[in-house]
Order: sequence, then C-alpha cells, then structure tokens
Amino acid sequence: MDADLLLNERYTVSENVFVEMVVWRLPTSVSGSKHGFKYRLALVVDGNCVLRYDNEAGKGDHKHIGEDEMPYEFITPKSLLADFWDDVNNWRF
Repeated sequence: MDADLLLNERYTVSENVFVEMVVWRLPTSVSGSKHGFKYRLALVVDGNCVLRYDNEAGKGDHKHIGEDEMPYEFITPKSLLADFWDDVNNWRF
C-alpha cells in the first residue's frame, strides 16, 4: 500500500511542550475510518501525551484527552487540524 505523506511537522510551544502532527493520504481507508487519511496529532507536556487525535486501525477516528478517549468526527484534513489546534489552544499548561 502506497501512502503519501502530506504533513510531518513538530512545533515547540515552550521548553517542555511540543506539538507533533503527521498525516498521510492512503489509497484505501484504515479499518474503522470512512476516509482515505491516516493521522496522528499529539500535544506533549513534560514528556506526557496529554492530547492526541488519531485513527488507529480498527478503532476509527477518535481523540484522547488525558486518560479519556472519545469518538472524533473526521470531516476534512483542514477541519481536523483546526479542531486539534482549538483543543491545543484551550489546554491549560
């Protein structure tokens, strides 16, 4: 399966906080998702992932906020990034 890497970026927010975003376009959807994208977006604070959006095979689209996992409605890559950054900006460091 050939995947096209669309985004692979890491941003330093502060000395102990960073954001990492990886998005691929796939020829077929990941098991559990209804679109042709695979993604992993994470906010890491003091070495701990405190916020993550991903679509792990079999689980479909979801997000993790701390220890809680909840479904996420994927619409487009653009809206995915906007939703993620909204959550990052609302995070209390």
